[in-house]
Amino acid sequence: MPWETWELLKWWQGVFFLGLGALSGCGNGDSLETFGGPTMGSTYSIKYVRHANLPAAKDVQIQVEKILAEVDQQMSTYRSDSDIERFNDLPGNRCQKMPAPILKLIRVGEQLSEQSEGSYDLTVEPLLNLWGFGPQGREEKVPDAEALAQVRQRVGYQHLRIERDQLCKDAAVEVDFNSIAAGYAVDTIAAKLEAMGIHDYLAEATGELKAAGRKLDGSAWKIALEEPRDDQQVAQRIIKVQGYGVSTSGDYRNYFQQDGRRYSHTFDARTGAPVSHALASVTVIHPSALMADGLSTLLLILGPERGWDYAQVHDIAAFFVIRADTGFVTRTSQAFERLSGDKTE
Repeated sequence: MPWETWELLKWWQGVFFLGLGALSGCGNGDSLETFGGPTMGSTYSIKYVRHANLPAAKDVQIQVEKILAEVDQQMSTYRSDSDIERFNDLPGNRCQKMPAPILKLIRVGEQLSEQSEGSYDLTVEPLLNLWGFGPQGREEKVPDAEALAQVRQRVGYQHLRIERDQLCKDAAVEVDFNSIAAGYAVDTIAAKLEAMGIHDYLAEATGELKAAGRKLDGSAWKIALEEPRDDQQVAQRIIKVQGYGVSTSGDYRNYFQQDGRRYSHTFDARTGAPVSHALASVTVIHPSALMADGLSTLLLILGPERGWDYAQVHDIAAFFVIRADTGFVTRTSQAFERLSGDKTE
């Protein structure tokens, strides 16, 4: 079932691949293997250099799709039998035994919530539904004050706690992993590829990606950071990636307008409403695709000033695209320049 998330189809919101090199070998028996398919309401794509004695693409694909199926079974909010949706259906003051990956992501979400003073929150699903962006959303519109006040009582990461192997809640909150699940999936896929002896690869799921090693021709994997446009993909900056995860969060394709005002799908849990600042997108580079995924969302929520300060204080490699009267302006953190300074083209 589709994961039409609050970061809908981020593959089309920030990054795309460039210069994948020749598909045939270089005279030494090596070849570039590539495969992909549907996942989480979008797609996934795997590219790796197959050296002698490495597994064939069909065997690797079986392992990758097992991982994606497990993530879907555990974390999808678009299937009623997933682990997290069964938890979401519980009333307050209840607990449910959970697999280790869910508990891991709950801890990551708590960390990001605390560091953002509650702006980032995994329990915003009732708000998404109320405004029309979530899996149970009926109509994209501004809710009335009374409905918003009622729903906000069911939002707040502080209502969650972990007791051994159980996830518990003291209010009827609902968890939405869509801001970090794909990054987790990419990290898990990358670990599986490494375990299979594959060290030159680019793994991507719904736009979150991680690259390691080199392409078939020996050059680095390249991605283009996309200019925020609705009509086409235009490369704004090209970077080489080796050993890092990359995530872009943007609010420029999933929004609605009412009474002349624009409402995006990116929510600040502290206000219960979509953000209204000028930050169009944020790209984060991090050793963990999971953390890149979560941090790109967090920075987008915080906006061009608070997000910038957060990135600088926490030494996050971030690329900001900000709306201006004349179009868009960009800003890069010091950590981003260190990672990509001599890697741009």
